[in-house]
Amino acid sequence: MFKNETNIKANYIAGQPDIWTGRKTDAELAPQYWYQHISCGSLYDLNENNAPKFGLIGYACDEGVKRNFGRVGAVKGPMLIREKLGKLPLHFKQSVVDFGNITCVDANLESCQNAFTLAIRHLIENKVFPLAIGGGHDIAYAHYKGLKEALPQQRIGIINFDAHFDLRPVEDVANSGTPFNQLLSEFKGKGEAVDYFAIGIQKQSNTKQLFDIAKHYNVDYVLSDACSDSKEALQQLQQKLKPIIEQNDYLYITIDMDGFSSAYVSGVSAPSPLGFSPKFVYKVLAFLFESKKVLACDIAELNPKYDTDGQSANLAAKLIDYISTLN
Repeated sequence: MFKNETNIKANYIAGQPDIWTGRKTDAELAPQYWYQHISCGSLYDLNENNAPKFGLIGYACDEGVKRNFGRVGAVKGPMLIREKLGKLPLHFKQSVVDFGNITCVDANLESCQNAFTLAIRHLIENKVFPLAIGGGHDIAYAHYKGLKEALPQQRIGIINFDAHFDLRPVEDVANSGTPFNQLLSEFKGKGEAVDYFAIGIQKQSNTKQLFDIAKHYNVDYVLSDACSDSKEALQQLQQKLKPIIEQNDYLYITIDMDGFSSAYVSGVSAPSPLGFSPKFVYKVLAFLFESKKVLACDIAELNPKYDTDGQSANLAAKLIDYISTLN
């Protein structure tokens, strides 16, 4: 039984089997596609005896994007990613369960984040690898807090693929631009070490104040123009990543879809022609997973409202699929 059931009830919808459809295959064959392999379940029923390897969990919320004056629509991201994911061919054998969505009710971002934190904590406590899909990048604040609540004595580093630092100070209310400032100030304020590494930062998308905040918190980062999939560029990045890998017990990876060039991803709140390529991200993910320290991943900021031919959602789904083959 999920001991925090009453604390997430208002925001939680369990996995829905009718979402998962795809190409029909011979019934005598083993599952060939995601939709044939994945099961749907409820966090309320999860325990150590029935825990899958992977737990898909949605963060159906773009209130943080709205508060940040971005283009709303990411609330529908989790649904579209599932639709694309279900149709992908299957290339791994580990069990995976769709545990449904944490939703934002009455524009209450804080309640939604609290519920998501509890959901992540429950997955980790039952040794389930969270594959989280958003939703705005405020998912990161809730996701990391859930990891730390489950593993309070462990040091967990943050790797963020993103055009933005998301280090804005909270002025009136939190939003999609504040999650890492919140985490760094809260945990470092308690004397805990939090390492944050941002990959793909664009100068045109971050003010000088944000670079100053990054310096204040000793945030390491790589600018977008250095995010090449050439052998030399990847080797340089790997050398920069080694310290955060070595000094942390675990790693949490978060991928903001607006870090990709708009040539690949149009369906985001803040598209940019400058950005990294899918090939680059695939290679860096493979390197990070070689460490055997990756604890959880999420995909943020997919906005179906502005997607072209579903290509952004298709890439998000393929990232989830690729991560599943690495773990």
